[in-house]
Amino acid sequence: METFDRSHLSALAGHTVVITGANSGIGRAAARALSAAGARVVLAVRDPDKGHLAAADMTGDVTVRRLDLADLASVRAFAEQTDEPVDILVNNAGVMIPPLSRTADGFEMQFGTNHLGHFALTNLLLPRIRRRVVTVSSNGHRAGSLDFDDLNWERKPYRAMAAYGQSKLANLLFTTELQRLLTDAGSPMIATAAHPGMAATNLLRPTGKSRLRERIQNAVMSVLAQSDEDGALPTLCAAVADIPGDSYIGPSGFLQGRGAPDVVGRSAAARDAALAHRLWAASEDMTGVTFPRDRVRPTRGAS
Repeated sequence: METFDRSHLSALAGHTVVITGANSGIGRAAARALSAAGARVVLAVRDPDKGHLAAADMTGDVTVRRLDLADLASVRAFAEQTDEPVDILVNNAGVMIPPLSRTADGFEMQFGTNHLGHFALTNLLLPRIRRRVVTVSSNGHRAGSLDFDDLNWERKPYRAMAAYGQSKLANLLFTTELQRLLTDAGSPMIATAAHPGMAATNLLRPTGKSRLRERIQNAVMSVLAQSDEDGALPTLCAAVADIPGDSYIGPSGFLQGRGAPDVVGRSAAARDAALAHRLWAASEDMTGVTFPRDRVRPTRGAS
């Protein structure tokens, strides 16, 4: 892959990019970079007040719209109110290792937000998307597995990190199956995925920990973690680089924790096409949203 730098973002000048969870962390950093490069950026956020605060720090054409991925009614409303073409959708928003909680529709919060919310949003917006769908996963996917008998953690004891790994594995399997469906439909769109490495975002900052534990974590983060801006680079690369569909972009340095973005590997489970197909079917059943095969754009164009 060609070495990526921010100059490549100029290719998106005048294009519309929707970024979920763009009021903080790598989503905010990516939105700032894209708007500065001339893209029209839509911040799709749960809290519009926080979205407007983030937008105030950006240049260019930036719009804030409410989207709660933990509520399928909100996802549907967002999609119904999107009446303009979208060149790139960036599925960035996520929650990480909260106590057991449920979405408005009764899904385990991490699976419901990180995967099912984005699954529904993408399929509902696909008839308007012209170029690319980018989904942000994590190295945490390597610890993930899918228990189709209990995806919502209703029977087994809840383990927050295992549930997080499940949701991030689902992000990659979603990308794989989406690319297969787009290819079969003759669409010029592609689906890609990215992970930020270890980025010093709100997801990783210590909260409510002992002072000693906080000092230790801060010391580790200072050595291993990237800034939000550097953590956003794989997402930006996945959005604009000349790469095949189903590519996975992450930092190329030590343990994929930091470094320049490049194509990176994934776990064996994340490469399982049959597992991806099965997850897609389960996700359609859970959300009531299906792939709009007859409505995706079949004409050839730039990806």
